[in-house]
Amino acid sequence: MPEGPGLAVVTGAARGIGAAVSLALAEQGWSLILADACSAQPGIGYPMASTADLDAVAERCGAEVLCADVAAPDFVAQLTDVLAGRTAGAAVAAAGVIAGELAWATDEDAWSTLIDVNLHGTRRLAEATVPGMLSAGQGRFVAIASAAALRAMPQLAAYSAAKAAVVGYVRALAADLAGTGVLANVVCPGSTRGAMLVASAEVYDLPGEEAFAGQQLLRRLLEPREVAAAVEWLCGAGASAVTGTVMPVDGGLTA
Repeated sequence: MPEGPGLAVVTGAARGIGAAVSLALAEQGWSLILADACSAQPGIGYPMASTADLDAVAERCGAEVLCADVAAPDFVAQLTDVLAGRTAGAAVAAAGVIAGELAWATDEDAWSTLIDVNLHGTRRLAEATVPGMLSAGQGRFVAIASAAALRAMPQLAAYSAAKAAVVGYVRALAADLAGTGVLANVVCPGSTRGAMLVASAEVYDLPGEEAFAGQQLLRRLLEPREVAAAVEWLCGAGASAVTGTVMPVDGGLTA
C-alpha cells in the first residue's frame, strides 16, 4: 500500500453502510469519489436515497460525487470519466437493494434489480477500478455482501442468491489477482440499522427493525459504522495479508 491513503471509490454512498464507509475512510485521510443512483429501482418497494442525501455525505467528506446507477451498463464508462486517469487505491462496493418473497414467487423486476445492483454493480466497480490497481501494483477491493449469503433466511431467496454470487465473484477475483499486490475481500453484515432493514421488517410483517435485534448474539442491531470499521481495516495497512476472505460482521448471527 502507499505510504498514506489515496483515492477511494465508494458505491451506495448516500446512506447506510456506504455512507458510514465514506465517512470512516475520509477520517483516515482518503480522498473520495462517492457514487449512488439516487433513483427508484424496478421491483424494489422502498424509497432509495436522494441526491440531497449523497450531497450531504459528500460535503462531510470533502468528496467528489457521481450520481450514477451501478446497474446501468454505462456505469464503468461514467466512473472512468470521473476518474480521469487517476487510480483508485481502494474501491468499496456498498450499493445494494433488498426485496423479499417466496423463492418460487419473486417478481421478475425484483429478480433483475437484485442481480443487477448487488452482483453486476460489484463487478462493474471492479471493471472500472481494478485495471488501474494492477498497473499500480497495489489496491484494495471490498464488497459488502450479507449474512444472507451465508445462512438460510426465509423469503429472501433472490436476495440471498444475489449476495452469495457477490461472495463467489469476489473470492474468484482474489484468485485472479494472486501475486499482483491487489487484494479483494467481502464483508457480510448482519442486521444493520437502516432503510434495508426497515424494508426487511415489512417482508415479515414485523413492527420495525428493532425486532431483528434478538437474532444476533449481541442482542442488538449493528450500527453502519461498525460494519464500516471492518471495511476501513481491510483498506488499510493492517490487512496487508488478507485476501479472498469472507468476513462476517454480524453480531454472531452466523455463529
